[in-house]
Amino acid sequence: MTAFTSPPVDRTRPELRGTFGMAASTHWLATATAQSVLERGGTAVDAAVAAAFVLHVVEPHLNGPGGDLTAIVAPAGEHPFVLAGQGSAPAAATIEHYRGLGLDEIPGAGPLAAAVPGSVVAWLHLLATRGTWELADVLAPALGYARDGHPVHENVVRTIRAVAPLFEQHWPTSAAQWMPGGRIPEPGDLITNEPWARVLARLLAAGESTGSRESRVRAAIALWTEIVGEAAEQFVQSPVQHSIGGALPGVMTAADLAAYSPAEEATASLTFRGVEVLKAGLWSQGPALLQSLAILDAAAAVGGDAVLDPSTALGVHTITEALKLALADRDAWFADPAAIDDPDALLTDLLSPAYAAERAALIGETASREVRPGRPGGREPWMPPVRPAGAAAAPLPGSGEPTLDRAGRQRGDTCHLDVIDRHGTMISATPSGGWLQSSPTIPALGFCLGTRLQMMWLDSASPSRLEPGIRPRSTLSPTMLVREGRVVEALGTPGGDQQDQWQLLYLLRRIVGGYEPQQAIDAPMFHTDAMVASFEPRTVQPGSLTVESRLGASVIDELRARGHEVTVMGPWSLGRLSCVGIERDRGWMFAAANSRGNQGYAAGR
Repeated sequence: MTAFTSPPVDRTRPELRGTFGMAASTHWLATATAQSVLERGGTAVDAAVAAAFVLHVVEPHLNGPGGDLTAIVAPAGEHPFVLAGQGSAPAAATIEHYRGLGLDEIPGAGPLAAAVPGSVVAWLHLLATRGTWELADVLAPALGYARDGHPVHENVVRTIRAVAPLFEQHWPTSAAQWMPGGRIPEPGDLITNEPWARVLARLLAAGESTGSRESRVRAAIALWTEIVGEAAEQFVQSPVQHSIGGALPGVMTAADLAAYSPAEEATASLTFRGVEVLKAGLWSQGPALLQSLAILDAAAAVGGDAVLDPSTALGVHTITEALKLALADRDAWFADPAAIDDPDALLTDLLSPAYAAERAALIGETASREVRPGRPGGREPWMPPVRPAGAAAAPLPGSGEPTLDRAGRQRGDTCHLDVIDRHGTMISATPSGGWLQSSPTIPALGFCLGTRLQMMWLDSASPSRLEPGIRPRSTLSPTMLVREGRVVEALGTPGGDQQDQWQLLYLLRRIVGGYEPQQAIDAPMFHTDAMVASFEPRTVQPGSLTVESRLGASVIDELRARGHEVTVMGPWSLGRLSCVGIERDRGWMFAAANSRGNQGYAAGR
């Protein structure tokens, strides 16, 4: 029974239910890989790692081995922890150096935007410490697709076509990898990545003579660090075209990679309507979702649950205004805890009921057009530059993050995967970065470096300032839900600044509205760009609200009357959610995946 007046939409797909294991992801080959591992006795850890390496190959426009990841891992019978696969700024990445190059901001494309690659080491660390399968078995699907080929998705082709002039004019190594013989592949063509296949083969061979499964994985990590560090350092010394600043050399070194290790961290959490919502910490944008829930709970205490319904004009307005406030705090306060004074106290103040009520009181009857960070605990906020969309010069086609652009056009996205096994271990992971259009391909490796540093500022007063050894604040933001002390669901979505916005709508529909998972995924989505963008160009679009047309003409008209600048997208164009979970009182598991884009799938039995 729904608590909302608007009824749930019909499902586009059946919600999968079973008792053995479930997987869901943004690409059917990754989902199938994860399920095949479960079927052959692997755990959720084995399955997630295998699927993640497949995503590197089949969604290269959305993530790559040179990128990063954020995951929440819930081993059966244990409390969940955050697997932080976010690399830090290189030792030579200083504000002084970048300013000396004539830069006012960190470029959105090119090696100067690269944080230390964290994805591969984080996945292998998880496999070594929590997995059961041999590395050769886990990497076999990805190696096969890289060496023997896979049918390329039309979205990969669309991305290559969009950046082909950049590759041809400035990044010849990328042209050689993704446009062999000068030809852009056609959808369905079998494409390979032979350099990456050779790297994977070398990783498998690294530990063949060692004595234990874990030592074989550790040997692969050591070899990865060596060969990628050497290749990256050598490659970035030659100047290449960046999205701003012209042709410049990078600063990544082999020593930077050698110094990196992934972290296992405590989750941030907020209890909302009896459900504990778990997120990564202040180095991610995850606490912004927790803040949004707290603000909305405070708003509902005054206006009732009608203000929480994402299908009505009142609900959309209230939710959007709460998101603006939470995201303004994100941009003013969030950063690597190593760069913050007393980060635990800051997070406590940001999530306190008193602060949530203070923020909720700012929500008016019409759309705000201000960026309004608050003063948690009486602290004075740092204000990022607030520039309207269109104020910045047009960046290179590969810059920024491959998601919806400011006009609502689809450029791509990130990746996501969720897995639960028969033992009850659950994983939610959002891999990203190092997409093929972010930086020139390193020929010896078959992939490029990521661009996460573009989320840092060349301002020493900013909590998220560029500083060696400090992680950039990431948009990657998986979620887990806990009821009565037991994990019940893992979920997430790609989408850059939209990730926690779309997940918020899902959670409201699930927790307050009583929707089933597939219904909540299929329901109309919306988001705002009325905050400082995390990716180049880092501008603000005051009053913006992008909605799917299925929200309905009357709702859209009322939102415009409230002052929202509404951009109407196609009926199935926003949101990339997937989930897995367990109904403990009923004894079965479930999985659901987004039908938008005809790419994400769930599987299980």
